[in-house]
Amino acid sequence: MVNLSNKNILITGGSLGLGYAAAEACLKAGGRVVICARNQGDLDAAIARLQQQGYENVASIAADVTQQDRVEAALDAVESRFGPLSAVIHAAGIYGPIGAITQVDPEAWFNAIQVNLFGTFLVARQSSLRLQQHGGGRIALFSGGGAASPFPNYTGYACGKVGVVRLTETIAQELAPHNIEVNCIAPGFVVTRLHQQTLEAGEGLAGKAFLQKTREQIEKGGVPVTVGANAAAFLISDAAKGISGKFVAAPYDGYEDWPQHLDELQAMDIFTLRRILPKERGMDWQ
Repeated sequence: MVNLSNKNILITGGSLGLGYAAAEACLKAGGRVVICARNQGDLDAAIARLQQQGYENVASIAADVTQQDRVEAALDAVESRFGPLSAVIHAAGIYGPIGAITQVDPEAWFNAIQVNLFGTFLVARQSSLRLQQHGGGRIALFSGGGAASPFPNYTGYACGKVGVVRLTETIAQELAPHNIEVNCIAPGFVVTRLHQQTLEAGEGLAGKAFLQKTREQIEKGGVPVTVGANAAAFLISDAAKGISGKFVAAPYDGYEDWPQHLDELQAMDIFTLRRILPKERGMDWQ
């Protein structure tokens, strides 16, 4: 059981999908939560649903994660409402343009990088400055499709999300002296509004294989949104102390048992991105 009592938490992208589910998970665990997103109407609806479930320690603020002043405003909202920041879950993200590199609009492609990577950088940077003032804390970022393998026709999304993984690995080392631990999560194929873009793009842009996979996953229901949300709640809890710089595939990695393997996690490059060498595939050349 995750215990987030006395934790003051910011959740970006918190009005819908993974962010909203993460807010539910954190509130259920006793946390105090501020959710942010760009659309105030979506935020109002999310707060109403959470309050209907009986959660009182929750508030919202409209914020675009690509704007430093709005990220600061969101962090201010946590500290003015509940007290010093304890943790951040960053779930805001977009798919961006769909299509081959020769088909996508360059400005739309760059916008995907701004939201998915630069936005993650800003949230991690500004929250780390706050956490340093309070003796440390925890950050959970969401990576996703394309971070661990090629993702044709979704290059903007894939490049942003793989950047989140390397950002996580790097800043985990930078922030360790400040008692700040950071990890990122691949939530699996969660059926969200993003996949409607794939259906609308069709085979010509999305590609036959991924369009078929999307249809099949939607029909099956995909990975429950709670899987990634619960992983995020765990990774910002005290139960995850000592775990940092890791890329967690929420549906598969058994992260709940990781506290029993801290020595191996801290000493080895498991659950990270790296090159594959010929000798690791049984070849004798390099």
